[in-house]
Amino acid sequence: MFLVLILLLIGGLIVAPLLAYMGTGLIAGGVYEKRMAELYAADAGVEDAVWKIQHNEGSLPCSPGHSWSYNITDVNGKKVEYTITYVDALTYRVVSTATGDGSGTKIDAYITAVVKSSGILDHVITSRCGYNLQGGQSQVNPPEGEEHGPEGSYAGAWPTAEMLCNLYWEDVKDALPYYTDDDLDVKDYTADGIGPLYRDETLDIKNTGDKGLTVTLNGTVYITGDTSIGTTNVGKDFILDLNGNTIFVESANGAAPEDEPCSPGNGYALKIGSGCTLTGSGCIIAVGNIEFKPNLNCSEEDYILVLSVGGKTYMQPNGDFYGTLAGNAEVYIQNGEATWTDYSAVEGELNFPNLAGVQQVSCSIASWQVSQL
Repeated sequence: MFLVLILLLIGGLIVAPLLAYMGTGLIAGGVYEKRMAELYAADAGVEDAVWKIQHNEGSLPCSPGHSWSYNITDVNGKKVEYTITYVDALTYRVVSTATGDGSGTKIDAYITAVVKSSGILDHVITSRCGYNLQGGQSQVNPPEGEEHGPEGSYAGAWPTAEMLCNLYWEDVKDALPYYTDDDLDVKDYTADGIGPLYRDETLDIKNTGDKGLTVTLNGTVYITGDTSIGTTNVGKDFILDLNGNTIFVESANGAAPEDEPCSPGNGYALKIGSGCTLTGSGCIIAVGNIEFKPNLNCSEEDYILVLSVGGKTYMQPNGDFYGTLAGNAEVYIQNGEATWTDYSAVEGELNFPNLAGVQQVSCSIASWQVSQL
């Protein structure tokens, strides 16, 4: 009985403080839970801001010091307001505040954006259906897996034949009179250059003059039919300076059918042979298949885009290629070497459409500070 009385006394002495402690713990737990809900809600505002920056959603600020405000009505029962402030081209400041029953929680974060290119021009090889490096000497730089390396399953924006026809027609529609002969002799154009030029049929570009003549493109060359450049037995070698311009062939010879986009035919819309030496930067585009076998006299400062819109690009050049090889159905390299270079450095820019949605922006949080209001 004595021991029981002692235990009852001790229990009576400690139960009140214990209950008070438990009550304090429950109150503190509620405060922590509320603060945690506010923190998560404020973090949701930061994550939403990151998404908007990555996808250029809405009218984001684009000059230093300017900001844009957003709100989210219900996150964990809290109201979230945040602002995105432009710091510089690759940095944004995000201030996100969550309020509810308490005084509120604020997150002040700096977001660093990194632009990762994924467009047609940003890879040494770009294809929707794959690529094939044939022969022991075929190689590309950078290799697969590295930035600007070959992309054989490209899922970004791809130009249509109609888009390119409309674009390049604007370049040549005033180039009257239109060219009407089946052959174009470069010896007649060494002084004034070629282009803008429009040919509504097939065209064979060759040289019957002195060997090694140089002819320069001074505008877009638009040909609707099958085209050959430096491939005939008749004629002598010549040098073609792309000079930042475009050769566009509308012919769809060899292009894959729409229901089998990875199955090109055997014909070629455009053939460039060893009788032609290419130099300078520019675009060589055909709707159908391309056979690309010229001599190359290019440097790392040059950039050439060779693009088959609906077929394959078959490359077997003599010399180092700098730029991008692209083909919707396939890119095939036989005993050649291709190296990607930065097309943005081309003087006057390339005459190629700026396709929307071909760049990916990845964002990371550079700094993060949490405060209670």
